[in-house]
This record gives sequence, structure tokens and C-alpha cells, in this order.
Amino acid sequence: MKRVVVKIGSNVLTRADGCLDVTRMSALVDQLATLHRAGMEIVLVSSGAVAAGRSQLSPSSRLDSASQRQLFSAIGQVSLINVYYGLFHRYGITIGQVLTMKDNFGTRRLYLNQKNCMSVMLAGGVIPIVNENDTVSLDGLMFTDNDELAGLIATMMDAELLVILSSIDGVYNGSPIDPASHVIRHIGPDDDLSAYIQTVRSSFGRGGMLSKTGIARKVAGEGIAVIVANGRRDNVLTDIVAAEDRRAHGEEPGDDLVYTRFTPADEPSSGVKRWIAHSEGFTKGAIRLNAEATRIALSDRVASLLPIGITAVEGDFEANDLIRILADDGRAVGLGKAECGAAQARADMGQRGRRPVVHYDYLYIE
Repeated sequence: MKRVVVKIGSNVLTRADGCLDVTRMSALVDQLATLHRAGMEIVLVSSGAVAAGRSQLSPSSRLDSASQRQLFSAIGQVSLINVYYGLFHRYGITIGQVLTMKDNFGTRRLYLNQKNCMSVMLAGGVIPIVNENDTVSLDGLMFTDNDELAGLIATMMDAELLVILSSIDGVYNGSPIDPASHVIRHIGPDDDLSAYIQTVRSSFGRGGMLSKTGIARKVAGEGIAVIVANGRRDNVLTDIVAAEDRRAHGEEPGDDLVYTRFTPADEPSSGVKRWIAHSEGFTKGAIRLNAEATRIALSDRVASLLPIGITAVEGDFEANDLIRILADDGRAVGLGKAECGAAQARADMGQRGRRPVVHYDYLYIE
């Protein structure tokens, strides 16, 4: 295994009083250093900045929640990265801080610029430590949580494995505090989890198991194995990687380590289609297909979306903007990068012999 993205949640990194759990951070860094020295490229997506800032300051009650988050993040990010710097420095490992926002995934140019930045870091033996830039992010343009960010990073960086470390052992078939519940070891693309997943969020973070499973399924659908495990277990990272190596050699990993593994798809999509698949929040408009164009789009046939099969154009998008693809009955069936603007698409709508509105290379059908 060459490249792994590890996401560590706030509840793993903080104590009950909200302060950083430096002992736990040190144990995790020890494992990351071991993997790094073995030649593995690691991208670390780390929560904890807001929680760390909250433990250092009691702000005025006049501040709203968004302002408090910005304040806590600005203070806590300094503490968080300083702790990581000291822990990795003991092993002679250089780290680099990457603060990003959801907007940076919205256009192909910014997406590739971000990917290139981290690729250069990895090539130089640097471990990128990624977090959302909460100091300037706005509510409507924030990631759902760092699980979503980790999923985007994993697909962007062509990782082989995404490990999401939480405060519980994995996805349970009931409440984690119920002794009768147990961890679901393997989750396939068609497994129904609706009866199991609870919507309760964590104490310090914005996410929960519902978010984790949604992101995990999407990333696994792009051909990347995803594991949800307990970040407070000793040697959890090194044991997971060892288990995945055994699996790659056709061996059974054994039952000594408990976690949930989302089975990756056999045929991963291209890098550009991965970007499109995870960019639903950035669409600028939509096109609706007729019945025949819908049938072709949903089939295994390789085909671009031509104006003759379009019955409606919504929004005021421009060339290279992302747009939603709607079936003839109005349901969303995919996403694509527009080859022309909305005005041109409306002018060509229903006509033969026109250029594609969405080329197949930039079309993602769900």
C-alpha cells in the first residue's frame, strides 16, 4: 500500500474537558511515523482546532456561534499544529499545514492546484496536515464535517485507503452502548444500513456516524477502501495497514482487530469523474433529458449528452461550470461539466448535429 489518508476526529484528539489529549496524539503520531518510515505516503486530515481553541478562551456571550467558531479555530489551530510539529519532529519528519475551504473543490483549476500542492509535499517526504479553514469559512459554504473533507482528499489524491478514526469501534447494528449490538465488519455497495445508523453527533465535532457512512460509501464507490475504527485503540493504524496488506495477498486478516470496512468498487472512475462525483454542492444549473436520452444515460453505453436529447435548461451556467443531469421525470441522475453556456444550450436544445452539452469524459451518472 502506497498512499493512505487518515482522518482523526475531535473526540479522539480531545479529553473530556475539551483540551487536546497530547498522550493520544503522541501514540497516533508514533504509528504514522512507523508507516511513513516504511515508505508509505500519508495525508493526515485532523480535526481538533475548534475544540482546542474552546478550551483556551471564554468568549463574550454576545458572539454568535459562527463568530465563536472562527475565534476558536484561529486560536486552536496554532496549538494543534504546534503539538503535531513537536511530535513529528522527534522522528525527523517534516509536516506541512494545508488549510482549505469547500470553494477550493468547486472548480477544476483550484482542485488541481490543491492536488499539485499536496503531491509536491508527498514527493518531498512531507506529511500534509489538512483541516478546514474555519476562520474564513461561511456557514453555507462549509464542509458538512471533516469526514466529507477527508473523502474529498482521498479521491483527489488517488489514495488506496481512507481510515476514519472515531471514538467507537465502527458501524454498529444498533446503539454502541447496547451490549447486544456488535460492529458490522464488512459493508458492501448494496447493504442497507438505514435501520442501524444513528443521527447523534459527536461531543466536540460537527459529524456523526450518519455522515461517516455516507462519505465512506461514496469514496468506496470510487474504488478506495474505507475503514471506520476506534482511534483510541493501541496500534490501531499499524494493525489496520498490516491487515490490509494480508488481505491484498489473499490472506484473511483475522478477528483480533474490530473495525468496519467498506468494500471498494472493482472499477474506479477516472480522476476527473471523481472530482465531478463529489462536487454536487457546486452546480450552477441543470439540464433535463427526454425519455430516450435518459435511457441511454442510465445504460452501460458510452455516450455524451447531445442537445437533441435535452428538453429543458435551468440556471445561468457558463462553459466549464458543473451542472446537474435530470431524467425525463425530473429526478437527479448525475452531474457533468458543461461544454457550453446555458444560452447556447437553450439555442441548440432539441436540434441534431450540435456539439455535446456534456461530453462523456466529463459526465458522472450516479
